[in-house]
Amino acid sequence: SPCFSQPSGMGMRKWRGENPCWRATELDLSREQRKNLELIQQAYFREAQLLRAQVFTKRLELRELFVSPTVKIESLRSKNSEIIELESRQEEKSIEYLIKVRNLLTPEQVQKWCPELESPAFRHMMHGTGPMGPMQPRQNTPPPE
Repeated sequence: SPCFSQPSGMGMRKWRGENPCWRATELDLSREQRKNLELIQQAYFREAQLLRAQVFTKRLELRELFVSPTVKIESLRSKNSEIIELESRQEEKSIEYLIKVRNLLTPEQVQKWCPELESPAFRHMMHGTGPMGPMQPRQNTPPPE
């Protein structure tokens, strides 16, 4: 959709209507709103960074399990469940962050706001692809035998 392809600052069109919408930081925020937004962002980014690191570690662990010939299938499924739980927590944190930002804004600001510009997780949920788009197949040749 062309409305999602415009760079930040250019004003994306809302889902319902033609009016541009913006990041919270691009709205006409009061000094108090800016201060509170910064605190909300700092807390969210700290929590999100920790969860991302945990997901990364679990994915490395899962990879190691996959390449170990003695690991049972149940172990693979269990590790994958841990990853799914962490990813779910990431999405919950993202939604909670957006709710806090929304509560900070006036009704007029909310009407001009694009929540999908605020959170990669929300963008991912809206578009159905990863943050870098669909996965491309690898072009590497197989290792020598």
